[in-house]
Amino acid sequence: MKLTLVVAVLVAGALADMKPVGIVHIEQHHPDANGAHSFDFEAENGIKMHVSGNLGENGGENSIGHWSYPLEDGSIAFLKFVADENGYQPESDLLPVAPEFPHPIPQFVLDQIAFAEAERERKAREGHTSAE
Repeated sequence: MKLTLVVAVLVAGALADMKPVGIVHIEQHHPDANGAHSFDFEAENGIKMHVSGNLGENGGENSIGHWSYPLEDGSIAFLKFVADENGYQPESDLLPVAPEFPHPIPQFVLDQIAFAEAERERKAREGHTSAE
């Protein structure tokens, strides 16, 4: 109950600062016989979005698109994406990037990996299974 009250107060506070934003452009093309469709949107505060797509090979929807909005520092946040049989594939400078490996792999580890691979190949040539 307390959590619900806190969330309600926070949402109410956030909504109090919101001001209506005009829509500059909106255009939607509903799916045709081949499932092709598109959607374009632009608001006066700089938010823009475009999505287009069609039916995929397996009956699902394939889409490509992008969206952007202005950040407080004046730069523009931008994301483009593909969504198809291979899943959702976003590209953006906004997305986190895994850190580089913190140090080089020691030579003795590389030697052990090479030795294990050579042993696997030797056993495969001799007809052994991995369970042996």
